[in-house]
Amino acid sequence: MKNELSKHELEYLDEYQKKGYCCNFLFQDGALVETESKYSYQPEEIFIVAHHRYEGMSNPEDMSILYIIETGDNKKGTYLLGYGPTGDLEAAEFFKDIPEKNYSTNADIQKLT
Repeated sequence: MKNELSKHELEYLDEYQKKGYCCNFLFQDGALVETESKYSYQPEEIFIVAHHRYEGMSNPEDMSILYIIETGDNKKGTYLLGYGPTGDLEAAEFFKDIPEKNYSTNADIQKLT
């Protein structure tokens, strides 16, 4: 497997989907919405299993974070957040509001079950 710095977001998305992280989330009206059920999650209902940061090779301002998410009701999926000068500040604040205890310290995809 390539080292993390050489991986693109889409490569990780594919790997996590194979591990069952198939739900899609979008940020809307101050909440993280699961696109199929349309349920709106608040920060305390979100658990971050892993996150991976990216910086564009050709443009250092092209930055993003891929969040691997589990919810309190056992939905598993991903959310790609742009950050930096062009990032969504409201979505970034939402992720800052997720309680620290809801963040895993294990970001190793090989250890996910």
